[in-house]
Amino acid sequence: EVQLQASGGGLVQVGGSLRLSCVVSGLTFDDPVIAWFRQAPGREREAASCISTGEGTTLYADSLKGRFTISTDNTKTTVYLRMDNLKPEDTAIYYCAVDRPPLSERLWTATWIWDYWGQGTQVTVSS
Repeated sequence: EVQLQASGGGLVQVGGSLRLSCVVSGLTFDDPVIAWFRQAPGREREAASCISTGEGTTLYADSLKGRFTISTDNTKTTVYLRMDNLKPEDTAIYYCAVDRPPLSERLWTATWIWDYWGQGTQVTVSS
């Protein structure tokens, strides 16, 4: 059974930083593609970033480039999302998701392509 465990959320002030972690287990394939999505109250889930753990390719939502950094460790089963200069509009539940390779640069922002999802971790940015 594939499981994704997201953690690292919390309450932070404007301009602060957080690092989210997503640990993936139970995969039956190598070099997974792992993404972070977020969902604010009353809004649709939107893509934040993703990484191809096999190739190292990273993608970001245009609005988050320069503030968010996605990375993985040597096991390729833990992915991090470093979030800097946080703003109130970053407040959301952050979810990680995993899919088989290869990474689709055209479709990665679509929620329907991701096979598995974690439970989410709350990020709240106070002004």
